[in-house]
Amino acid sequence: MARIAQFKLPDLGEGLTEGEILRWMVQPGDTVTLNQPIVEVETAKAAVEVPSPFAGVVIELHRRAGEVVDVGAVIISFDTDPSAGPLPGLAAELVPAPVAGALIGEVGPTGRTATLVGYGPRDGALTRRARTAAAPVVTGEPAPPPPATAARVSAAAVGQAAAQVFAAQQPAASSPVRAKPPVRKLARERGIDLGAVVGTGPGGSISRADVEGASTAGDQLAAAPAYDPATRERRIPVKGVRKVMAQAMVDSAFSAPHVTEFITLDMTPSMELLARLRELPELEGVKVTPLLLVAKALLLAVRRNPDINSTFTGDEIVVKGYVNLGIAAATPRGLLVPNIKDADRMTLAELAVALQELVATARDGRTAPADMARGTITITNVGGFGVDTGTPILNPGESAILCFGAVRPTPWVVDGQVVVRQVTQLALSFDHRNVDGQLGSQFLADIARVLADPTTALAWS
Repeated sequence: MARIAQFKLPDLGEGLTEGEILRWMVQPGDTVTLNQPIVEVETAKAAVEVPSPFAGVVIELHRRAGEVVDVGAVIISFDTDPSAGPLPGLAAELVPAPVAGALIGEVGPTGRTATLVGYGPRDGALTRRARTAAAPVVTGEPAPPPPATAARVSAAAVGQAAAQVFAAQQPAASSPVRAKPPVRKLARERGIDLGAVVGTGPGGSISRADVEGASTAGDQLAAAPAYDPATRERRIPVKGVRKVMAQAMVDSAFSAPHVTEFITLDMTPSMELLARLRELPELEGVKVTPLLLVAKALLLAVRRNPDINSTFTGDEIVVKGYVNLGIAAATPRGLLVPNIKDADRMTLAELAVALQELVATARDGRTAPADMARGTITITNVGGFGVDTGTPILNPGESAILCFGAVRPTPWVVDGQVVVRQVTQLALSFDHRNVDGQLGSQFLADIARVLADPTTALAWS
């Protein structure tokens, strides 16, 4: 196998065509092990950490953080056998000439990116520069093997030289940076320029806490697009998850004829049940919320109305014999709908754990594309924002979505008397091509019946 291995951006989901490089977790000169995470990529579905398919030394990063890369494009090169000695073909330096009319880091009219500091815009293909006494620097593709008389370069030197090129492209620090190796490694992993970090350690040295603080500040800055005082506007690029979500909602809204029905119910018995469930040893350490009972009620209603758990394809209606329960979650990268696989087979305790893990993973931005695939029916919980109800849009490929509103103390008539009860509203949107009014109404009424009287669940189980 060739020592120099190139890794191409793989398809990280189902038919994805591109991904944005969020951050590199390795740099030129680093030693990488098999399956070690090397780069974080945001696709149309989620942000994922991509593992290395090779073990060896990183030679070159072909793409920078912030670039959108097509699936199949080379993003990184490795020396897969650094212990074998010098790499052939590195006795001379390959210098890609910058593109005419492009500044450093910009893409010119030919489609190439100007990457070298200190070279002005000019035309030209790869040019070979004679080797000097200094260690060779690799910035392009490996060259053919040099003559036998040429001096050989060790793999370590190649890695160091590549690291020097990367460092040369970063802003130079005004004074030497004082930081221990583990701190430097952390800064490299998070893409933090130590020269821009104020050290609070002994003698002005940079500590781990300083790097973590700079990382958090950078994340917050990146999450808040710059405000333009001249226009009094803030522009947010539509890409990645946001772009695909927007298109999916448009496709769903204008391809499936939506019908939304509403029901208001007294949820006091369910809220009282929650208090008792939280005391059970089987649910110790698990977050027990009203959403858990709504999810369980929906799953029981699906069992009684299985045709609601279906997909309309145009030629046929596909009724699913399993329930992959989607939960709409707001994340820093936009709305995601991860789903709990085979939720209908779970006990209440298993469902509680699954819900807790799903929400935590989504908020941390760690939802994998597989966790959002093959959903069959969805719940969106607007009650957490204090909203009473809404008319939700179907998740593409599904036939129903339930909107759960806020639970509020409300005057309610009980046995002819007006008393204060815990009241909520549910809204169900469904695809009217395969879900008629009777099926949608019965399904929604069954959910409300379980929440209004949880003992009903025993009769249906």
